[in-house]
Amino acid sequence: ELDRRVLAYRGARPLPALDALDVIVVDDGLATGASAEAAVRAVWAHHPRSVVVASPVCSSQASDRLRDVATDVVCVDEPTPFVAVGRFYERFDQMSDGEVVARLEKAMRRRSPPS
Repeated sequence: ELDRRVLAYRGARPLPALDALDVIVVDDGLATGASAEAAVRAVWAHHPRSVVVASPVCSSQASDRLRDVATDVVCVDEPTPFVAVGRFYERFDQMSDGEVVARLEKAMRRRSPPS
């Protein structure tokens, strides 16, 4: 699934060089931490200096899990009991791959200097 998403979201663009950089993996909320763990492991394969996971809300289970694979985990709120990430948002709709790609392309157009 990770490979499929990288291809869908990046297209032919190469991955950035991460050697010796500090990388922050941001997630909108961490329930189990499984997806963030996969992301952290994928980032470590590119030899960064450190990998920090940041999220506005997480379960204690997720933060414990991620502390085993990341340099640090920063969660704004770690409520007990943790029920679901969606409870901390007014709207927590899933985004399709098409929506993600459209937003990434829009962000890249803003970053690109005018021709």
